[in-house]
Amino acid sequence: MNTHTYYTAVGHFRRKTNALDQSYPVIIINQQEYCVDIQEMALWTALNWRLLDFSQIEAEYNKLDQDCIIPARRTLEDCLGRLCTRGLVASGTGETGFEALYDLLGGLYVTPLSASLPLRLATFLKLTVLKGVSISKARELFRRDRPNKQEAQVMALSRQALLSTAELVKCAEVGAKDISTDEKLMDALYNDNDTTSDNIVDMMLTAESRERVTVAIANLYLRKQIIFQRV
Repeated sequence: MNTHTYYTAVGHFRRKTNALDQSYPVIIINQQEYCVDIQEMALWTALNWRLLDFSQIEAEYNKLDQDCIIPARRTLEDCLGRLCTRGLVASGTGETGFEALYDLLGGLYVTPLSASLPLRLATFLKLTVLKGVSISKARELFRRDRPNKQEAQVMALSRQALLSTAELVKCAEVGAKDISTDEKLMDALYNDNDTTSDNIVDMMLTAESRERVTVAIANLYLRKQIIFQRV
């Protein structure tokens, strides 16, 4: 049986400067910095705000390769594998496209982009400097978004606590809207004898809300309203 595998970028980009006033790129995940070379940065950029299979990655990467003249230190497969091993890229596999999507997103944590001004500024710079997007076009991309009801609920919950896709599914299952304290959060997520932080992704496989929440998160990501983190 054929399987589907999707990939996406994790974390956000920031340009830093060393003691010699030389700039270099880093990827920041959960406040930890990861240095990357030009080839890794190009591949991570190709996956940022995208959910792609390998053939789509290859097409996007080749566009960047021509534009940036990326030195081929390693094959695309090896570079992708290295980024996955380092946790800078996530992958998900399933028998259907949706199963692969949930496998990809289930354990990733959602951070609303609008919640962090420095993050918005860093992302704006990445679009204009690395991707060559015009300032006027970048401003258009950051205009006020109009989410649907499920997307708005995802954003509202994610602004109260750092939640994974699976945890957001669980919140939808129990109708949780206020998770502003640790007690309310734990009651919403782990109010039974079976669910734990280690198995919640699997526990939500049969949840009625799984598809609509996962699709909402994917749509927010593709519209550049959120990024994904690991903890």
